[in-house]
Amino acid sequence: MVFKKVVAGAAMWTLASAALAAFDVNQLQLRWELVRNEAQPQGRDRSLARLTLVNRGQEQLPAAGWALYFTSMEVPQAAPLANGLVLEQASAHLYRLRPAASFAGLAPGASVAADYHYTVALNKLGLAPGSPYMVLDGEPSAGKALADYRPSWTATAAASPQTSAESLFSRNAATIDLAPDQLSPVFPTPQHLTRSAGVLRMAAMPDIAAAPGLKREAGQARALLAPYLGAPDRRQRLTLAIGKVAGMASPEAYSLVVDPKRGIALTGNSAAGVYRGLQSLRDLLPAVPAAGRTLELPALRIVDAPRFAYRGVMLDVARNFQSKENVKRLLDLMARYKLNKFHFHLTDDEGWRLDIAGLPELTGYGARRGHTLTMAEHLPPVYGSGPALDDPYGSGFYSRADYIEILRYAQARHIEVIPEIEMPGHARAAVYAMEQRFRRLSGSDPAAAARYRLRDPGDQSQYFSAQSFSDNVMDPGLASTYAFVGHVVREVAAMHREAGAPLATLHVGGDELPAGAWEKSPASIAMMRALGVNSTGALWDHFYQRVAGMLRQQGLRVAGWEELGAHSVLQDGKRRQVPNPAFSRSGFQVYAWNNVGDAADLAYRLANAGYQTVLAPATTLYFDMAYNADADEPGMTWAAMPELEQVFDFNPLAAPAGGERLSQAGRQRILGLEGVLFTELVRGTRRLDYMLVPRMLALAERAWAAEPAWVNEREAAWAVELRKAGWSHFANQLGKRVLPRLDAEGLAVDYRIAPPGLRVEQGRVIANHQLPGFALHYTTDGSAPHAGSARVNGPISARGTVRVAAVAANGRAGASSQVVLP
Repeated sequence: MVFKKVVAGAAMWTLASAALAAFDVNQLQLRWELVRNEAQPQGRDRSLARLTLVNRGQEQLPAAGWALYFTSMEVPQAAPLANGLVLEQASAHLYRLRPAASFAGLAPGASVAADYHYTVALNKLGLAPGSPYMVLDGEPSAGKALADYRPSWTATAAASPQTSAESLFSRNAATIDLAPDQLSPVFPTPQHLTRSAGVLRMAAMPDIAAAPGLKREAGQARALLAPYLGAPDRRQRLTLAIGKVAGMASPEAYSLVVDPKRGIALTGNSAAGVYRGLQSLRDLLPAVPAAGRTLELPALRIVDAPRFAYRGVMLDVARNFQSKENVKRLLDLMARYKLNKFHFHLTDDEGWRLDIAGLPELTGYGARRGHTLTMAEHLPPVYGSGPALDDPYGSGFYSRADYIEILRYAQARHIEVIPEIEMPGHARAAVYAMEQRFRRLSGSDPAAAARYRLRDPGDQSQYFSAQSFSDNVMDPGLASTYAFVGHVVREVAAMHREAGAPLATLHVGGDELPAGAWEKSPASIAMMRALGVNSTGALWDHFYQRVAGMLRQQGLRVAGWEELGAHSVLQDGKRRQVPNPAFSRSGFQVYAWNNVGDAADLAYRLANAGYQTVLAPATTLYFDMAYNADADEPGMTWAAMPELEQVFDFNPLAAPAGGERLSQAGRQRILGLEGVLFTELVRGTRRLDYMLVPRMLALAERAWAAEPAWVNEREAAWAVELRKAGWSHFANQLGKRVLPRLDAEGLAVDYRIAPPGLRVEQGRVIANHQLPGFALHYTTDGSAPHAGSARVNGPISARGTVRVAAVAANGRAGASSQVVLP
């Protein structure tokens, strides 16, 4: 009887296999829709979603032998579903929909719907499943992408409240429209600018006299002026010098004098100061060179220096890879706006992106993502990277030569590169890469195989990380973990030395170690016994004491996320993060990101406790967050949705109401600000530009310019007026100078163009925009406005579905707003 069942089962599989071989996956259509969000008791909201599979082909989709995979940012509830389908978690953010025994197959022209729940309320279309693909049981290592896939909302879905055109109008109406001559000609706003009478006229390239040590800056000055000026004329002069800038202690301070008779004189406290001054000189030049025309520069004097020494941007290339060219392009933008620290997030659970000599598995395994059931050769898909190993965002790394090229490119722009090597958590790519190395060498050289292993094979610890991983931490009880860290640190430092840009600071991660890690690791338990400690918290301290020692041997400063300088304690029955006294006098540089709830003032408590602190608050400076609540506005929402105004309004030295205020010593330990771009939802240049710009410009203004006047104004009404004036100047700068210049120079930066505000008054539509200076265009038939649509020159009287969009100087249109006039 058993034999007969086996034979029958084999026959059924043979039939299913043959049917699947004939089936064309390209004929499948997949639709996803949010059906509704459902409020639950105790705020545990959830959402109901639906996957609909349609067979557009001529052959039946068989009843068995296949699975449909997709990646998901949010966590679906794995369960048997209606219509004979089952939803399962394959690994972390990878899920699969497969047929159960009761599934009858899908005939040509037929469809099947599968409803399932998420454990949260969904509010963004960008959080829909990504990169769906089919895997056949007979070809378990091959994934076939579904090209015909579209996510959407149902009409009845209760998504987050949308940002109304009326509310945008009210917000925009507070901005004062300023004439161009009322704006500073330099951005970010300089500390001191004095205009003089007259202009400097230049018809030829001036003689560039540069002090020793400024050869590179002289070349940059020549390249800056070359598009505007022809053959040299020694009668005119541009002088570059290093010298004391009166009243300015910052090494990046500079003075720039444009004199109608004497020419241009630029002096910096250092070469970096001279370079910052050249960016201000760039702002004085016309956006578009006019061949054969005399160059005219306004007579003025600028004395300038940054408010904060640290003005940074963090780019995550682990979640979704960014090409070397994209990194260099970002460095160009940073340099233009006087940002000086590039925090390079090179490793994480989902990818290791830097070639390390002696450890080829780190990139041969850890830099590759694609469909896999075993994870033997590479990591699985995540964040939309799909089944193919050649996906340019899922797979990719920087060779040694690439990294050295990036370092030299940054150094030429006086930008310090701070590489981040995540540890001990967020290390899944490294952990599995070293497991592959162990398997490769264990037969031939067991000692070498174990030399850099990061996992204790006997570890039975159970944990669940913030990104849904249960296998992503290095084990601090293993000597091989420290051997691995030491090797990587030495190799990274060697690349910096070869580039001529010696490594000064290494960011060692330290964030989001999941509770429960190490608790059942024999190696960690043995280490705790040897140290005479009984908690994983004490083991954490030991781990970072050893890591810090390795870095100091290389002459490196230790940096990490706020968790590096904090630990969890029980206060009033609740867990709370407080400064960790173990490292408060160790010179650690911490990046404070969690400013939500009880951690709202943690950055200031860390600074007061002795930690050098960089402010990177998630609610304001995490640029992977969406700009607003609109369902189709891209980005995350877990921290906040910071519009451009919120970034501009950020007051770095003010603790939240009820929080711990900065002491005088604490103020001195606030190094500066960093804008952060994690890339779970960022695939490609256009999305990167959109999320960063223009918010990065508000970061540049807040980090460079002097403390705004409204911050310390005690009269509330006057403070409101001062803030309104400050914002209006900034908004007009961006709309009339900064962004149009980017367009005119042909840099193809796809910055976000905000949707206009609309208001209906007396039967007519009035429109305005966040940034004065952008042209507004409209349609009345519901179609998307573009540069060729009718121009808004006053109230719109036409009837119908009125849609309005702002259009940039290069003809690119932004998102539209609409109202219906019957």
